[in-house]
Parts: sequence; structure tokens; C-alpha cells
Amino acid sequence: MLDVRSERLARRFRLWDTDGNGHVDRSDFEAEGRRIIAAFGEDDRSPRGRAVLDAYLTMWDYLAAKAGVPPEGSLNAKQFDRIAQTEIILMGNTGFSTVLRPTISATLDLCDVDGDGQVNPSEFKRWVEAIGVTKPHAEEAFDQIDADHDGQLSIDELAQAVRDYHAGLLDVPLLGR
Repeated sequence: MLDVRSERLARRFRLWDTDGNGHVDRSDFEAEGRRIIAAFGEDDRSPRGRAVLDAYLTMWDYLAAKAGVPPEGSLNAKQFDRIAQTEIILMGNTGFSTVLRPTISATLDLCDVDGDGQVNPSEFKRWVEAIGVTKPHAEEAFDQIDADHDGQLSIDELAQAVRDYHAGLLDVPLLGR
């Protein structure tokens, strides 16, 4: 039986495996970035759109390099689990800050339509629906993540929630399927 971390990484893998071929590659990471950008009506050539794409592609390049895969290569589910466990989960805050936080930060900047430096429920819903979370789950996730109950999510609240979710410490619906 898979532990919670591996189950969540398997779900993450399935979401990135957009063509269902059992492998993820650079184009799969790019596709998620483009879905998020499109959900906010942003041009992928704008500074905010470009930042999201660059963050996703940098994340792919980092994971691929650590797995010994060339940038144009791919990872199967087992390879992805192994490298994500090693480089993100087991490295704790250091791994998370290196691999995921830049993507969360760029996405937060894109999602922050009103420019207040935080994500409101509507902005959050648009973001997570773009990555496969249903509306009721998006609302539930927002409520659970909003640690200070101010109706807004800061980068720190979002980063901590994503980290804790993937580490199996938080049971909040942050991924679809």
C-alpha cells in the first residue's frame, strides 16, 4: 500500500501526465503553467505569464537533472516518485523552497488579480480549478489553508499548505483526480 506522500505524488504525476502515456516531460509541466495562465486570461508572453512558465520549466529542469534525465527526456511514475521524495519531501523546507516555492510564488503573483499581495477565495478557486480541483473542494481547501482566518491567503500560507499536503501532514484537497 502506498503511503500518503507517494499517493499524493502519484496523483500529481497523473495530473502532469496530460497525454496519459505514463511519462511526464517538460511539455507536461509547461501545459500546467499554460492552463493556469489561461484561467486568468493572461498572455503567456506577459511578464507574469512568462514568470509562471519559467518557474514550471525550471522545476522540470531541476527534477530532470537530479534524476539524471536530459531536459528533453521524461520520467515514469516510479522515477518521478523517487526524485520528488528525495529532492522535495525528504529535503524538508530546503527542498521545498528550492523546487516548489518559486512556482507557487510566480503563480501567486499571477493569481493576485487585485494586486494586494494575497490570494482571495475567487483567485484561489480559479488557480486550483485550473489544476483539476473541483469548486466545492477549492472552497474547502481555501477554508482549511486560511490559517489566520482573514479571508486571504499569503504566500507563506500557500507554501506551507502545499508543503504539508505533499508531506502527508495536511489533508486538504489541493489536487484533482
